[in-house]
Amino acid sequence: MVPTLRLFATVRVAAGTGKATIPGSTVAEVLEAARDEYGPEFAELVPVCRIWVNGEAADEATAVSDGDEVALLPPVSGG
Repeated sequence: MVPTLRLFATVRVAAGTGKATIPGSTVAEVLEAARDEYGPEFAELVPVCRIWVNGEAADEATAVSDGDEVALLPPVSGG
């Protein structure tokens, strides 16, 4: 399976891209492949991000398939 990974804010900066196709059949597999691809700075940010699959809240056990969109949203700060 090859879903699309969408990255926002700090995880986008760490990865150097906002969108990529990353193989995996679960969110956990996609994120592991992304950690390998984008390195330690990206990997450190993943645990604090919210995960969405096709616009709905998900977790690492969520199954994904071709055409699905996995989005990583880091916490928002401001005041």
